[in-house]
Amino acid sequence: MTEDRSAVQNAVTSAARAAREAQPALARLHRDTKDAVLHAMADALVASAGEIVAANARDLEAADAAGIEPGLRDRLALDVERVGTISGQLRDAAALPDPVGEVVRGSVLANGLELREVRVPMGVIGMVYEARPNVTVDAAGLALKAGSAVVLRGGSAALHSNTALIAVLRRVLAAHDLPEDLVVGIDEHGRDGVDALMRARGLVDVLIPRGGAGLIRRVVENSLVPVIETGTGTTHVYLDAGADLDQAEPIILNSKTQRVGVCNALETLLVHREIAEAALPRLAGPLAAAGVRLHADERSRSLLAGTGVEVVPATEEDWDAEYLALELAVAVVDDLDAALAHIRAHSSGHTESILTRDLRSQQRFLDEVDSAVVMANASTRFSDGGQFGFGAEIGISTQKLHARGPMGLREITATKWLVVGQGQVRP
Repeated sequence: MTEDRSAVQNAVTSAARAAREAQPALARLHRDTKDAVLHAMADALVASAGEIVAANARDLEAADAAGIEPGLRDRLALDVERVGTISGQLRDAAALPDPVGEVVRGSVLANGLELREVRVPMGVIGMVYEARPNVTVDAAGLALKAGSAVVLRGGSAALHSNTALIAVLRRVLAAHDLPEDLVVGIDEHGRDGVDALMRARGLVDVLIPRGGAGLIRRVVENSLVPVIETGTGTTHVYLDAGADLDQAEPIILNSKTQRVGVCNALETLLVHREIAEAALPRLAGPLAAAGVRLHADERSRSLLAGTGVEVVPATEEDWDAEYLALELAVAVVDDLDAALAHIRAHSSGHTESILTRDLRSQQRFLDEVDSAVVMANASTRFSDGGQFGFGAEIGISTQKLHARGPMGLREITATKWLVVGQGQVRP
């Protein structure tokens, strides 16, 4: 290890230790105090919107010079309206029930011992993410509400934005006589900071990576800290033979174009062969108007010829692509079985939706698709903690341990057992 990397390791270890030492002050707080802090943070973000947007402009200038992809740039960009939206997510979190202290289950044993499993703070949560300054606020707010400190590494692309946001949040903590180190940023330490955070076992209780496939894979494969894996979104919509095209058209358009640079945006459209001749030319117009380019298989291309939508031949790589852009893979499939097989082969396990009026097809799809969120006759853009009523989410888990799907407050708590006796001893 070089001297510089040693310095980074020491700095990140010190930051994680500071967060751990700060966390008990938060764990003791009543819900009313935590909610007041969240509202104060929201007010402070709105009041500081000019400062935050100016910092973001520096990041955007650097991103444009580096040729950042449009989807990532969209995630990175902040304006006054988006700062207001982010602050609103803090208010939403304040309105949610406090999970800390909730009794999950309990019983009284035959020997009189009283057992209760209760929700408790996770402790210190580490977040690793890319070019998403909204995650800085979402993670800090949700962690605070759930009684945990948070160490944030949001990447060099959003360095100035994250620094400005964290400064606002820390000022509010100090104003409420709480340790500023409940929210700690380590962006200045770059990639070496991620490596150091992954080695902070014993100081950081859980690490949540949120970003591209490379980042997530790197954290999952190398972290010594327990990881909740959030996945990329190779998200599918299957247009069944029994679909209502009047209903399906706006769902597909919304899934693809409502916001392209997000993990729940549609990336692959599968169309049953019996409806393809009617559906694909009809969908071509609105997709072309939205600027979408189609990566189409041979059967799709023949039906899209002359429709005005931009079409390129699909490659094998397209079926696994998370475009995060105005690009859409399209394939005609013979039946539901073929659609299910395609999804099994290419899905990242994030979100899939079937559009159909056939209840048997709908039920098979809901039962057999093994993704974190499976839908029927709804836009994939609803696969979101806020839309599910969880408040701002800390990520969408595509693993099967501890948490799966959108992760709200309950998913970032742990539990412990409380046992109360009256002198019992084990025979």
